[in-house]
Amino acid sequence: MGIVTGLVVFFVSWFIVLFAVLPWGVRPAERAEPGQADGAPDNPRLGLKFAVTTAIAAFVWLVIFGIVESEIFSFREFARGR
Repeated sequence: MGIVTGLVVFFVSWFIVLFAVLPWGVRPAERAEPGQADGAPDNPRLGLKFAVTTAIAAFVWLVIFGIVESEIFSFREFARGR
């Protein structure tokens, strides 16, 4: 896997994991301020969610990298039709 391919795989997995992590621990504010949506989160903790997303995406990337580099499943043979 080349550097560009590795970065693309990491960023795609990062965004997929982000959308899975975003709803964790979200609770709406008990008293909504005027002009605030009723379902707006009280404390979204985005920094923590970005850190958790990065850690999980790094693990997912390592698994994908390991599979590609070990050739357990050969993508080149799959593309040739063998």
